[in-house]
Amino acid sequence: MRTLFAKEVRMPSPDLIWMRPEGSGVGRPAGRSRAEITEAAVRVADRDGLAGVSMRHVAAELGTGAGSLYRYVETREDLLDLMADHVAGEYRLGAPTGAWLDDLVDVGLQAREIHRRHPWLPGLVLTRPVAGPRGLDLTEHVLAVLADHPAPDGDKLVALAMLQAVVAAAAQAEASPVDARRSARFAAHVVAQGNHPHLAALDPGPAGGDPLPTALRRILAGLLPVVP
Repeated sequence: MRTLFAKEVRMPSPDLIWMRPEGSGVGRPAGRSRAEITEAAVRVADRDGLAGVSMRHVAAELGTGAGSLYRYVETREDLLDLMADHVAGEYRLGAPTGAWLDDLVDVGLQAREIHRRHPWLPGLVLTRPVAGPRGLDLTEHVLAVLADHPAPDGDKLVALAMLQAVVAAAAQAEASPVDARRSARFAAHVVAQGNHPHLAALDPGPAGGDPLPTALRRILAGLLPVVP
């Protein structure tokens, strides 16, 4: 009983999980790895959404008991951090081409594809800005792309944060087409009443095409202007 009680009241570590030794919990020698647990959690999230990710469900995916996972992951928050960093390993980070804007837009478009494969990811990117090893690899890549850009380092980091946030928000909206159609119908209904002339005068632009690359170019060029 004292062992169980001690486990219940143990305070979470103040350090991110990557700063803690793996498999350092009590009990039998470790039979699984953080990577294996993380991959199982990603499968659960891809199938059931983020709400389906719990120690119990991930343990069931692995065919074990939830208690065994606590040797590797202290909390569900640790698990979420591991998951977000794991899928960041799906970026293809080649050498900078010398065209910084093209390279950053490519990062954004890769991010959108990762979000499409993992629809639960935007919620984490927008609410849990935790950078693990792979996330820091991405930051290093972006800083290498911008190495010769005259902008201050702080502005470069802000540009990366905005790039990630915009892509996550776009992916989240893309994953909810029904809500977008309902909102469009309501807007059309309100405009038809004649009290919103500026809305009525909006030019929707040409149909079709992918607006994200152009939007990212405009945002990044505004955040990182090259002044002669």
